[in-house]
Amino acid sequence: QVQLVESGGGLVQPGGSLRLSCAASGFTFSTYFMSWYRQAPGKERELVAGIVGTGSRTNYADSVKGRFTISRDNAKNTMYLQMNSLKPEDTAVYYCYAPGLRFWGQGTQVTVSS
Repeated sequence: QVQLVESGGGLVQPGGSLRLSCAASGFTFSTYFMSWYRQAPGKERELVAGIVGTGSRTNYADSVKGRFTISRDNAKNTMYLQMNSLKPEDTAVYYCYAPGLRFWGQGTQVTVSS
């Protein structure tokens, strides 16, 4: 069955970095567009970044451009989100999502606080 398992969240100080991972299984990972979403307390879930199956094209929310980098390793069936220059407003639960399968991971908490 399809599984998406996020990891790498945690508590970090403003200006710090984290790398999130999304391990995929149960489908042909390399053929699917994948994305990261986040949901802050009291707010709607929002798109953070997306990446095509080959990894050759990516897109980002304006709020994270220049700070976050999405990537994937199809040999490892894993997608990543490198987050640099983190801000308190980046605090949220981050979710891995496969739009073509309409399947969500369970989420990983990222907290940016001093």
